[in-house]
Amino acid sequence: MSQVQIVWLRRDLRLKDQPALHAAAGAGPVIPVYILDDERAGDRALGGAHRWWLHHSLEDLAKTYGRRNAKIVLRRGDSISVLQGIAQETGAAAIHANRHYEPWHREAEEDLHDALKDSECELVLHDGNYLLPPGTATTGSGDPYKIYTPFMRAVKDLLPPRDELPAPETISQPSSLPESDELADWDLLPTKPDWAGGLRDFWTVGEDAAHERLEWWADEVGKYDDGRNLPSKDETSKMSPHLHWGEISPVTIWHRLKDKRSDGWQTYEKELIWRDYAQNVIYQFPKYPEESYRDYDEQVLWRNLNRGHLIEEDLEAWRRGRTGYPIVDAGMRQLWQTGWMHNRVRMIAASFLIKHLLIDWRHGERWFWDTLVDGDYASNGTNWQWVSGTGVDSNMFPRIMAPLSQSEKFDAAGYIRKYVPELADLDDAQIHDPDDEHRPGDYPVRLIGHKEARERALQAYRDSKG
Repeated sequence: MSQVQIVWLRRDLRLKDQPALHAAAGAGPVIPVYILDDERAGDRALGGAHRWWLHHSLEDLAKTYGRRNAKIVLRRGDSISVLQGIAQETGAAAIHANRHYEPWHREAEEDLHDALKDSECELVLHDGNYLLPPGTATTGSGDPYKIYTPFMRAVKDLLPPRDELPAPETISQPSSLPESDELADWDLLPTKPDWAGGLRDFWTVGEDAAHERLEWWADEVGKYDDGRNLPSKDETSKMSPHLHWGEISPVTIWHRLKDKRSDGWQTYEKELIWRDYAQNVIYQFPKYPEESYRDYDEQVLWRNLNRGHLIEEDLEAWRRGRTGYPIVDAGMRQLWQTGWMHNRVRMIAASFLIKHLLIDWRHGERWFWDTLVDGDYASNGTNWQWVSGTGVDSNMFPRIMAPLSQSEKFDAAGYIRKYVPELADLDDAQIHDPDDEHRPGDYPVRLIGHKEARERALQAYRDSKG
């Protein structure tokens, strides 16, 4: 008889194009295991929005397995101990997992490999979450790329990605399964207070929802090249949380859209490659979302508490969407309500924190980590360092986005009316930058003027370079 195969689930909560599951299901009876391991992740344990999405994604995945008369085992604790224990209990021949590149996941894979050395069970790792495994696209000398554009060109030369794998038609399991936690006992959902109403209204979670969205997007992707910059129209895919949680793979998306000939698809393909690029960066620099790459005197560049700067009030105003800049406030309130923010507005809001308020980019990165349903260690860190000018490949610090003119240029009036309702009655001439006569009394004055902020930021930059 074939032996038990364990599938270690992490951010790959799907059945279709799931290489670890595909291999395990072809080798023997399967035990899928998801472990909530907050300790190993340390200060990168899942934020509140993450946990909300995870609950619903696991709930949906359990139903999908249930349609094949199979169940998922849920456990909480140290991943290595839990997997070792289940392997010993069931006599498993192998633990299958898709590779993950966050430092805590890489460390766990190494530790599990070492822990299984003297056992009858082996760890089998698969590539399943990216178009190409990090390290595939290299320079002529065999080194990994640091800069996006040559990386993108190299990846395009290596495409297509591997073939898409079908979901198993049947999943056999042992006659008895190890004990499993109840998902509700993990308390992943907010209750006191329940702040997730906006998330429930905005999102449908799970693999089926991801594929339904892809089918819709296949008809809409042609609008993406221009529409991606218009928050009021929001012609974006909103696939990012489904991709982050692995409810759908980028390989599936690529194959579904590959025959499109529009500029929208060409631009969207580059966004999928940017996601691979971010993994390529943390593969080389595991602490990239926490450590600036470029050499600035950061004690001089940022307003710092240890130099007597009082930044907490400004930081809180930014978090709550009370900066007095309507486009920034709309974005931050959308984030708070829905766990997501339009990408053009993400750049504007990030630039405002870093360059208008001169607050270290890491404060913003952590807030996004805690509040985004798609908060991804690699993509989030790479994007923040791009905006801050501190990254291996980044915008130059002196290029300072002007939020007021950006708002008007990209026609954000409707977006502002939706998320900053106290400004809803203003006409388009006033809503981007309401003057004192038209600004409602319950809307804050600007924390700092744009010209003053720009001059302060440029001076701080010059001082930081010595």
